[in-house]
Amino acid sequence: MSEDNSNNTHFGYKTVEAEKKADLVADVFHSVAAKYDIMNDVMSFGIHRLWKRHTIEVAAARPGMSILDLAGGTGDLTAKFSRIVGNTGSVVIADINDSMLKVGRTKLRDRGIVNNVSYVQANAEALPFPDNHFDIITIAFGLRNVTDKDAALRSMRRVLKPGGKLLVLEFSKPKHEVMRKVYDLYSFKVLPKMGAMITQDADSYEYLAESIRMHPDQETLKQMMIDAGLEQVDYTNMTDGVVALHRGYKF
Repeated sequence: MSEDNSNNTHFGYKTVEAEKKADLVADVFHSVAAKYDIMNDVMSFGIHRLWKRHTIEVAAARPGMSILDLAGGTGDLTAKFSRIVGNTGSVVIADINDSMLKVGRTKLRDRGIVNNVSYVQANAEALPFPDNHFDIITIAFGLRNVTDKDAALRSMRRVLKPGGKLLVLEFSKPKHEVMRKVYDLYSFKVLPKMGAMITQDADSYEYLAESIRMHPDQETLKQMMIDAGLEQVDYTNMTDGVVALHRGYKF
């Protein structure tokens, strides 16, 4: 799903050498990190908060649990999980991009979230954690930026505890044609202009729009999760399928 052949992969609509994609994605997020939260609110009209709230509800975390917030960015999910798991639990926020982690660390510490959160710079394809380690893993709006998605899903399954749950929150394919047309118009005409105004970086938001279109649709991602060894995989569409929350378990 992630590669054209053994050497090439997609970076938006471009075909690039697979080994170079991580650096190209890193450049995008280095560029937008400082204003990432502002852009999320503006470009989703604040709806991303509802998508993430639903993810927290489905996660059903409890005090004492160990949670990995992968591609955690600026820490929106980590902040919620930290309060839920309490002092007897722990949350790891992991991201391949150090600029995003720095913004997240500053934001969470400013909110007084310190004791049960740790920060790890990590590649989702080869997570630096022991087998059977986390009760819950979430990856929100990050999987589409991973070079080898299949390897990443296998890596996530490996570090889940038996009975553990993986939640993948990601942009997907709208169900209805009218919504698809409106969404395309917004993504390719409006979004880059917002990026130019707010972050002075239209190119990064053009890539983000393209990366959404290149990401597997709901059924394809469901099968990828099954192929990675996850069980009882299902998904919920939100906002007509603009976003989907996939859920799978390790048994």
